[in-house]
Amino acid sequence: MTLPVESLRAAGLKPGDQVRIEPEGPDRIVVYRAEADLGHALGVFDGLYEPGYLERLRSEERA
Repeated sequence: MTLPVESLRAAGLKPGDQVRIEPEGPDRIVVYRAEADLGHALGVFDGLYEPGYLERLRSEERA
């Protein structure tokens, strides 16, 4: 699907913005700016360190 650049600008949307598309009856959809999902964004760090690593590091700093 191609959306007119003028329409995106008028809605305040920029390249790279996350959007949510929902139906609104026959022959009509609505594009919403997606809410920031901080939990999902932070999830990229899951598994980066072995369990307990950061706690050990912090305890060493305090010693």
